[in-house]
Amino acid sequence: MKYQNTLQFAQQQDKEDKLSYLRNRFHIPKDKKGNNWLYFTGNSLGLQPKATKEYIQQELDDWANYGVEGHFEAKNPWMPYHEFLTGNMAKIVGAKPIEVVVMNTLTTNLHLLMVSFYRPTKTKYKIVIESDAFPSDRYAVQSQLKFHGFSEEDVIEWKPRKGEELLNIDDLETIVSEQGDEIALLLIGGVNYYTGQYLDLKRIAEIGHSKDCVVGIDLAHGAGNISPELHNSGVDFAAWCTYKYLNSGPGSLGGLFVHEKHSKNKDLPRFAGWWNHNKDTRFNMRQPFDVMDGAEGWQLSNPPILSMAAIKASLDMFAEVGMEALREKSEKLTGYFEFLINQIGSEDIKIITPSNPKERGCQLSIQVKNADKSLHKKLTENNIITDWREPDVIRCAPTPMYNSFEDVYRMVNSLSSILSEGKEV
Repeated sequence: MKYQNTLQFAQQQDKEDKLSYLRNRFHIPKDKKGNNWLYFTGNSLGLQPKATKEYIQQELDDWANYGVEGHFEAKNPWMPYHEFLTGNMAKIVGAKPIEVVVMNTLTTNLHLLMVSFYRPTKTKYKIVIESDAFPSDRYAVQSQLKFHGFSEEDVIEWKPRKGEELLNIDDLETIVSEQGDEIALLLIGGVNYYTGQYLDLKRIAEIGHSKDCVVGIDLAHGAGNISPELHNSGVDFAAWCTYKYLNSGPGSLGGLFVHEKHSKNKDLPRFAGWWNHNKDTRFNMRQPFDVMDGAEGWQLSNPPILSMAAIKASLDMFAEVGMEALREKSEKLTGYFEFLINQIGSEDIKIITPSNPKERGCQLSIQVKNADKSLHKKLTENNIITDWREPDVIRCAPTPMYNSFEDVYRMVNSLSSILSEGKEV
């Protein structure tokens, strides 16, 4: 697609955008004067769908009208409520319904999954992560190692090559080839939170499995952003949050994937609670534990319905549109963003996210030489909401559901002006 650095071009793209109507289904934050923010932080917290209030109000009304009988009599009965989310969530991450469940939050789910899939021995116990993994992932694997009597030093880091920002998957293959007999688990961020790099999950699974290592994926920055095709990738497990690209609200429940090949393995060690017990006999109360098949077998407690209602509001929208259409717009929108950044023509600014659309989602990580957080502050003062990451990176995510081409044009135009002002000073 041939882009143009003009407001008229951006506005014409918005007129031709078949998904532009979705923007009106979201609350766009405004400044004190009533002007819309240019919101580019769907990678941290997605905007609120206008339908969310209605979905939550439905459950509040049913709670008021039915009390405990809402478990059976509510419009959306609470007893099986999590099942209303499964099919749509499975489509988003490319999984079978039996492989997916919505429950808990991201790091909690990673720990529950590692109870089952991190089974170290005296000789095979190390864990591979990216060198710049999200801190919570690092803390989780370090604490798992310590819990099992090993050391934090038993974390193996997959690092970018010297002078580079991105990971090279050939280097992961070398690590596993040389040290695989000592590696029990690979826990990799499918889309790196800092650079926005989308990694080849299928190849990661093949590399790990070649040395009998378990492969897990953190999809916090992938779910609702890229199409990970989890089932076909062959990874053993994955977990993600829903408050970023899935627009479910701050701190909302996460999602969990366990590959179908593990679905009937009742010998996998796991923590137990009444909600992963066979639902047919769950309320008999005095039955021996009988774990459910599939991802549901990792649940512990009955779920918070109000959080799930917010998730349902968003997932219903995703089901209406489909990930294929969202990805098509995302690639165009992010491509335009990249084009405009490059048009600034400054040696002080560089995009560290891969240029290949198949190796990234909608986030672009913009590195600005000699910048500090004051640049981010100036953007905020201009009603541009981005995300600053030390030491010198602005993360921006034009999300296809609610960002427009005009948003992107106006953001880059303001960034260019701010950078020019800084030089003059």
